[in-house]
Amino acid sequence: LALQAAFNALIPDHSADAFSPPRLGSAGPWDALLERLLGGLGRWDAEHFLFIAERGYLLEHNCAFLPLFPLSLRALACLWPPQLRPRSRLLLSAALLNALLSVLAAAALYALGRAVLRRRGEAFLAALLFSLSPAGVFMAAAYSESTFAALAFSAMWQLEKGHSWLSGLLFSLASGARANGLINAGFFLYSRGRRFALQLQAAPASLRKLPLMWKQVLGLASSAALMCAGIFLPFALFQYYAYVRFCGPGTGLDQTVPEPLLQLARDKGYRVAGVDGAKPPWCSQRFPVVYSYIQDTYWNVGFLRYFELRQIPNFLLALPVTLLGSWAAWTYVSTNPRHCLTLGLERSESEEKGKPRDGFCGPAAFVYVVHATALLAFGFTCMHVQVLTRFLGSSSPILYWFPAHLLQEHEPLLWSAGTDNPTSGKPLLGKSPSSHGKGTPDNLVVRLLLNWRLITPLSKSILGFFLCYWLLGLILHCNFFPWT
Repeated sequence: LALQAAFNALIPDHSADAFSPPRLGSAGPWDALLERLLGGLGRWDAEHFLFIAERGYLLEHNCAFLPLFPLSLRALACLWPPQLRPRSRLLLSAALLNALLSVLAAAALYALGRAVLRRRGEAFLAALLFSLSPAGVFMAAAYSESTFAALAFSAMWQLEKGHSWLSGLLFSLASGARANGLINAGFFLYSRGRRFALQLQAAPASLRKLPLMWKQVLGLASSAALMCAGIFLPFALFQYYAYVRFCGPGTGLDQTVPEPLLQLARDKGYRVAGVDGAKPPWCSQRFPVVYSYIQDTYWNVGFLRYFELRQIPNFLLALPVTLLGSWAAWTYVSTNPRHCLTLGLERSESEEKGKPRDGFCGPAAFVYVVHATALLAFGFTCMHVQVLTRFLGSSSPILYWFPAHLLQEHEPLLWSAGTDNPTSGKPLLGKSPSSHGKGTPDNLVVRLLLNWRLITPLSKSILGFFLCYWLLGLILHCNFFPWT
C-alpha cells in the first residue's frame, strides 16, 4: 500500500484509452486524502468494479465484470461516513475487503497444499510465495481476484476433504466473481470419475456386472450434473439479468443518468441500459451471452487475435509466468508419464501399497496441473496476454506449489528438522540452519533472508523473480503506461 501510494504520486500517468468515468460531486479533504493514499488501487479494471458498485450495470461493457465483488463493496460501503463521496467509500471498502480476502486465500492455499502435497513445509512455502506473488498487486487493488482466490482455493480444499456440497457452494460463488470459475466444474467431474474408476479396479468381479455398473454410472452422472449446474447457475442468471436490462423495452433510465456520464457514453460509443433504439446484436442470438459478445466487440478477445508485433512488450510481460507454468507442466509429465497417459485413473504401485507419492509430483496434483495448463494455453492464445499473471495467480495453486517444490528440493537451508526432506536423493546437511548464520530454524523467511549469500542460485532466481516481477506489476498497475 505504501509503495502504490509512492508510485502514484511520483510517476505521472499516461493518458490511456481506458474506461475512466468522470468524478461527480465535490471532493472534500478526506476524499482527497483517500485518493492520494489509495488511488493506485483504482486503475484499469478497478474503475469498472467501482463504477458498477456505485451505479449498477449502467453501461453494456460493464457486464464483462460479474456481480459478486461489486455487491460486496456496495454492502461494505454502508459502514463509512456519508460525508465521503461514494467512490471514496467504495475504494476504502475494496482495500480493506481485499486485505482480508487475500489472507483467507493464503490460509486456504496452505490448507489445500497440506491436503494435496502432504508436506507441511512445502505447503507453507507455497503460501508465502502467494503472499509475495506478482498477482498480489491485483489482490490488493479493487479487483475480484482476492474474492475468487479465497473461494476457489477453499472449494478445492473442501473437495479434497470430501465435503462435496460445501465445495460446490463455494465453487458456485466463485463463478459469480469471475467467469473462469466455470472451468472449476472439471474438478467435480474428475473427482467423481476417478473415484468410480478406482472402485471398479478394486471391486470383485461380481460387482462389475452390467446392471450394477449402470446403476452406479447413472448415480454418478446425476450427481455430477447437479453439481455442475449449481456452479454454472450464477453465471447463467447474470446473463439473463443482462438480457432483461439491455434487450428489453426502453425504460427511460437515461433520463436519470447524469449528463457527464451520458456524454462519456456518446463519445466512447458505450450502450446505456434502458434506452430505446436498436437492440444489441447479441440479443438476437439463439443463446444470448453478453459476456462473450463484450469480449469480442469491445476488447477484440479471440483466438490468436493478440498475436501482433505491437503486442511484443505485453508478451514479454507475460513471459515469466508462461515459462513457469510450462516448466511446471513439463516437470510433472516427465516425472509421471504413465500416470498422465492414463489420466490418473489407474491405481499406481505406490497407491496399491498404501503409500502414494507425496509432494508436487505426487498423483494427487495431477488434476491441478491439468487445470493450470489448460488456463495457461487458453490465456496465451485467446486473451490479452498481459493478464496471465493475475489470471493464473488467482486461479491455480500450481503457480506456487511448483516454485515451493523447487526451493524444497534444491535449497539446503531448508533441509532441516521441521521442514520436509527432499525427494531428489540429495543428502541432508549435517549442520542446523542456525549454524549457517543468524537465521532461526523455525522461520523460513528469516532463515533465507539472513543467509542470502549461502542461498543457491536457483533459489535466488525464484525469490528474485517473485519480488522483481511483483514490483514491476505494481508500477504498471498504479500508473498508466502506453504499452500496457
